Amino acid sequence: MTSPRWAVEAQSDLLERAVFTAEGLLPAIAQDAESGHVLMLAWMTREALDLTLTTGRATYFSRSRAELWTKGDTSGNTQHVVSARLDCDGDTVLLAVHQSGPACHTGSRSCFDADASHD
Repeated sequence: MTSPRWAVEAQSDLLERAVFTAEGLLPAIAQDAESGHVLMLAWMTREALDLTLTTGRATYFSRSRAELWTKGDTSGNTQHVVSARLDCDGDTVLLAVHQSGPACHTGSRSCFDADASHD
């Protein structure tokens, strides 16, 4: 898969401006590109962010397994990145994605659906 044009143009700038924690992590919020709904929060290392920008597929870092994982590799529920933006401090990345299937490991569309019945 070739890199999305926006990724190639923005990759070095985003990587340069990203501010990682002392542990080398960056919070990443995945948001549905069509509806704007927040789907999930995960963590990225510099390598995960670089892979995400290069491939156009959301790649994260599992803190519990201490390894990279690309969304959908095992579940089939992929995230194709439409855009990536850093917040004003550069310490959080917002990914607008096209989500295929549920985003949450529980099978929910969003990891933030747990309290939906309490609204």
